[in-house]
Amino acid sequence: MKRAAMRVFRRLPRPVRRMIIRAITPSYTVGAVLALQRSDQTLLLVEQRHSPGWALPGGLLRRRESPSDGLIREVEEEVGIRLDVTTLPSPKAVLAPRVRRVDIVYLSGDGDVLAPRRGDDQDEVLGVGWFSLDALPEVSDATVEILRGVQLL
Repeated sequence: MKRAAMRVFRRLPRPVRRMIIRAITPSYTVGAVLALQRSDQTLLLVEQRHSPGWALPGGLLRRRESPSDGLIREVEEEVGIRLDVTTLPSPKAVLAPRVRRVDIVYLSGDGDVLAPRRGDDQDEVLGVGWFSLDALPEVSDATVEILRGVQLL
């Protein structure tokens, strides 16, 4: 039965095959975030209007946007830091299957040389701050999952 189905599938036009694959394959939302730390081990977080709790700077990728480009765009909007794609650390992926989300996490210890501030997206960002991992404010559930996924919590 399975072989017969595969033979039929192979004969379908490519656009129809793609449509079938998209319909039966789980889709995931993809975001890129920056876990920026200073030498005193404090972590940069943003307070966002659209979600409860503090979060890592970053956000969802636009269609066909690379994780590094999305990270650069979001970080500049939220905390006013212009990152250089050539100096970004290698990212780690954190999968949250329950909510069908993949976060591409860039861990950086460059917090001492970067000067974050509230970025241009003041409608979205309420506050920016450095917090010790031992004394975090209320953070979003997604942020907890990400920090655990990269072994910061």
